[in-house]
Amino acid sequence: MFSIGEFARLGLVSVRMLRHYDAIGLLRPAHVDQATGYRSYQAAQLSRLNRIVAIKGLGFTLEQVRAILDEKVSQEELHGMVRMRRAQLEARISADLARLRSVEARLRTIETEGYMESAEVVLKRVAPIRVAELSARAAGYEGEDIGPVIQPLFAEICRRVEESAVQVVGPGVAYYEEEDDGSVMVHACLPVSAAPGDHDFQVVDLPAIETAATIIHHGSMEAVGQTFQTLAHWIEEHGYRSLALAREVSLHCPENLDAWVTELQMEVAPAG
Repeated sequence: MFSIGEFARLGLVSVRMLRHYDAIGLLRPAHVDQATGYRSYQAAQLSRLNRIVAIKGLGFTLEQVRAILDEKVSQEELHGMVRMRRAQLEARISADLARLRSVEARLRTIETEGYMESAEVVLKRVAPIRVAELSARAAGYEGEDIGPVIQPLFAEICRRVEESAVQVVGPGVAYYEEEDDGSVMVHACLPVSAAPGDHDFQVVDLPAIETAATIIHHGSMEAVGQTFQTLAHWIEEHGYRSLALAREVSLHCPENLDAWVTELQMEVAPAG
């Protein structure tokens, strides 16, 4: 048998942690000397220790760890739990990175305040258009909410339209609808010539925008805040008000996101 210090070294944990596990009955020593109180452990107990550490690392409390171990979790089940937790952590990291990119984009917008031009905005009518679309709900209109929804939607609508042999007749379009609960319905669209029919996507006719304030955004959509700020100044200075969330027309979408070209189309009406 091993002393508590030896067992801690072999199990890659601290002596303090082993004492705590003993105190709460999660991992009892194989033997305790009645005279000295020294704890001794057997090599076979490393199996339980490894499971305790692994399951605790998945975010479970020690009480939950005890319940799981009491149910005799198999190696296969433990691997499944690890895979699930890994997916959750990856999703959390992805969301955190999206929030960080959104904050950085906001900071870049702040840094450029006072240097924005309003001459880039064009007021025009946007013609109606028939599109194939897929839709999903985002928690809000912030970049970290929209990005994880719109990106897979566009990938999926492109795949489905290509498999359907329906002809695409223009650049991709995204539009958004505000819901009463603060969420946003996200629509990823491809202009098509097909009639509505038996497709695994919707074919809808987007209405014309009779008066749209439009502006071209160059670069990743994560940095679109500066362009929206330019648009907002133009709308205010020219006596208009916005009526809906902007449509986005993807004019150029290479792999390099910084080379993207997107037209923003915001429906407006005279203020007052």
